[in-house]
Amino acid sequence: MKERILTGIKPTGIAHIGNYFGVIKSSVQMANNSDNECLYFIADDHALTTIYNAEEMKFNTYNIACTWLACGLDPNKAIFFKQSDIPEVFHLNWILSCLTPKGLMNRAHAYKAMVEKNTANNEDKDAGVNMGLYNYPILMASDILLYGSTCVPVGLDQKQHIEIANDIAKYFNNKFGDVFVYPKELIDQEVCTILGLDGRKMSKSYNNTIQLFCSEKELQKSVNKIVTDSRLPGESKDPDCTLSKLYKLFTTPQKHEEYKQKLIAGMGWGDAKKELFNVMNDYISPMREKYNYYMAHPEEVDAILNDGAAKARKIAQKVYNKVLKKVGFSK
Repeated sequence: MKERILTGIKPTGIAHIGNYFGVIKSSVQMANNSDNECLYFIADDHALTTIYNAEEMKFNTYNIACTWLACGLDPNKAIFFKQSDIPEVFHLNWILSCLTPKGLMNRAHAYKAMVEKNTANNEDKDAGVNMGLYNYPILMASDILLYGSTCVPVGLDQKQHIEIANDIAKYFNNKFGDVFVYPKELIDQEVCTILGLDGRKMSKSYNNTIQLFCSEKELQKSVNKIVTDSRLPGESKDPDCTLSKLYKLFTTPQKHEEYKQKLIAGMGWGDAKKELFNVMNDYISPMREKYNYYMAHPEEVDAILNDGAAKARKIAQKVYNKVLKKVGFSK
């Protein structure tokens, strides 16, 4: 049987190298090279918990759409759409909210983290918590269950969201009869930690990222900022340093091994960074060109997203209509 795979992409910032190798690359390959049915949506309503500026929301949505298209997502092989274009998900969100125990939401990681932070700062435990953040897992469950998703790729830190979706599906099925499929999480154990400029995990919160589609000049500046030790040219370098680990992502095993040998032989950090920049730029340039094209042609992006929304709604309405009948909203 084919799997129905669902992935949500939150439009909360500019994509960086870590996003590409951590999520985007494998998701694009999964959609383009498998027989499974893939639905990829831009989770703009989820982003509303933190973004309160219309222009920022619009830019981020286009930016994420253009990023995924530039990275090779084929809209003929995956259904690509905006969450906000599917009204059924919001009615389902209310229906599921009426079945979900408050205690389940109290245990959600994002809410617990906010409570712990506030408690540590001697603030009211719910300071800064809006109901969108608190009810976030129910909307996520609605996204997953509405399309009959069988498989949801997530990081290990998001496994709880799939568990909550299954719990909510059980509440509904036990109360009204079987409608929802129980989804399973897909955790890619092969995804490694992508290192940032300072050698820590690449993350916006550490301010150590390398933007995926910055200009060549900006990319060069970012590479030059990567922290290295004080060893001089001619002195042997660590072949598993940050430069080497980044180099590995952009080239073949043979080329990477040659790079490591040069480091061991004493290649200077300046030359090592030049080589890293060259392989990164060669890899990224074709995608950057596509990204710039899509950003300059929003009407094409709109057409792709609108077509995806129409396809997604056809799938969603099959489950949605069953739900309406079960709860007594339709005959």
